[in-house]
Amino acid sequence: MSYDDIQSATVILYPYLWHREAERGEIEGRKDRPVAVGVRIPQPDGIDLLLLFPITSKQPATSQFAAEIPETEKRRAGLNTDIRLWIILEEFNGDRVGRSYYLKPTAVLGRFSKAFFLPLMKQVIARRSRLAAVDRRG
Repeated sequence: MSYDDIQSATVILYPYLWHREAERGEIEGRKDRPVAVGVRIPQPDGIDLLLLFPITSKQPATSQFAAEIPETEKRRAGLNTDIRLWIILEEFNGDRVGRSYYLKPTAVLGRFSKAFFLPLMKQVIARRSRLAAVDRRG
């Protein structure tokens, strides 16, 4: 695997830092967890920006912007099909390909289908002003 394999809808392992943890002054994610690459944005300096959305087995509150991952998509993404999983869409980590302290090209698990993932990203774009971001670009 290489950094080129990390594209939109790719699921990777990443030490995600929750927004609530960052607000308390924490600077490191507590564990590697699966995250979905929402989008890979080319930058003028050639170092692409990734927006990473966490995947969790903890059922979100009904007020949270999240989506349950269907079994077929869990299989495509290399996730555990025996448990319920959600992608949390109300917050993300921003990180840079090739400059990250946390991003590893060997951490690719799989990929969501466009049919599942693109409608979610359209909703993210529509709500972008209400998303919580943790900038981990260093």
